[in-house]
Amino acid sequence: MADPNEPRTTAVLLAAGAGTRLGRGPKALLPFRGRTLVEVLAGVVLDGGCREVVIVLGADAAKVRETTGLTQYTVIENPGWQSGMGSSFRRGVAAAATEDNVLMALVDQPGLTPETVARLLDAHRPGRVTAAAYRGPDGALRRGHPLLLDVTLRSEAAESATGDAGARLFLQAHPDLIDLVDCSDQSGGEDLDTPDQLRLLD
Repeated sequence: MADPNEPRTTAVLLAAGAGTRLGRGPKALLPFRGRTLVEVLAGVVLDGGCREVVIVLGADAAKVRETTGLTQYTVIENPGWQSGMGSSFRRGVAAAATEDNVLMALVDQPGLTPETVARLLDAHRPGRVTAAAYRGPDGALRRGHPLLLDVTLRSEAAESATGDAGARLFLQAHPDLIDLVDCSDQSGGEDLDTPDQLRLLD
């Protein structure tokens, strides 16, 4: 049984981008498994063990709200989404319960599974950053998403988020705090950025 005194985890699903490189409109609305990508991914992080999901919208936010079923989640909007991921990162962290760890997830990672989320939650140690990692063609393990920020680190990570950098600058400054968790058996950890990657939705 989970220790009631241990911090729980809120997932922040970043879904504000316009999907410009993909050319299909906001990635949040891409059809996936009979629903939309944002609906499926929000369900994945919830099923993986997060107690709540904060979804950060930006591009075409009104359309996303109107055409998806997200009422069970906390949905917020980032009016400054065009400035890059950093502003959405900060807003998402601010919207999460202050006593919670924060799991940062990306809406354009269709290979994410509840098992990957649960693995990160189980592996997390207090005061640390726990990151999903995936093996590349050379066999080397590379840090990816999701990223689990301890409650004691989330504010500093958010303060460093700027432009298109979410936690990147914080992680570069504190490599000793990062624990990598191999999730290669679950997916390749790829982001959906270009038209040739639409195969990830199959």
